[in-house]
Amino acid sequence: MEVASVARPGLRNAARARSVEISCQLRAAIMDGDDARINRLLSDLLRVQGLTRGQRISLQLKALLNLVQTLRSVALNDEVTGLCNRRGFVQTATRLLDIASRDAQFAHLIYFDVGQLRLINSNAGQLAGDVLIRQMGNFMRDLFPSYGVHEVLGRLGPNEFAALTTSAECASRGAILLRTRRPQRSCDVPTLPLRVGVAHFNPARPVAIDELLDNARQAMNEPERVTPRLAAAPAPERPPVRSQPLTAGL
Repeated sequence: MEVASVARPGLRNAARARSVEISCQLRAAIMDGDDARINRLLSDLLRVQGLTRGQRISLQLKALLNLVQTLRSVALNDEVTGLCNRRGFVQTATRLLDIASRDAQFAHLIYFDVGQLRLINSNAGQLAGDVLIRQMGNFMRDLFPSYGVHEVLGRLGPNEFAALTTSAECASRGAILLRTRRPQRSCDVPTLPLRVGVAHFNPARPVAIDELLDNARQAMNEPERVTPRLAAAPAPERPPVRSQPLTAGL
């Protein structure tokens, strides 16, 4: 009897550890779409040994609830960047727009398209493309330091990203494009080849997040005004002022 009483706690602990292990393996199998492995793991979960019927059911429910919570989180987040995926972005951004409308506050949606991603994946492989995507995720976190509080960041597709913010300072298309042209910290990391579009949310004329995304996507095709403003602005003024005295002296 003493041996049995000592063994049972050990069996229960082993069963709990096994149920946790199965739930983790189930998550991986679901993400990989491995139906055969999913069926095998579910069968293993049903046949956990060393417990009473009530204990077995309790552990099975806990394992499945942990799995559901994990999958719920995965369903709303992008695995490569850790940002919201399209579904998570739409849900969270809709709540932010509702708050902005209620508080009569403007909001701004910035849409990003990472160019050359398919070319990089074809020439250098998927891992090189993932490096660029992770770089983009870090770039967005740097651009929007209030991420998670007053801003929503998301990866909407393979090469499409978006940010919704209530800060007008963070919604300058020209400033964002200039940031992408700064030298990178590492020479091994390529400069981000981005197209950027901005759309504005007016609480007096509220629109849904889908319409705001469409407006920002269309705004990506607007011509860039950053380079002409920086390079061409001084040109028409300075040369004429200095050339007139030189000509008169001759």
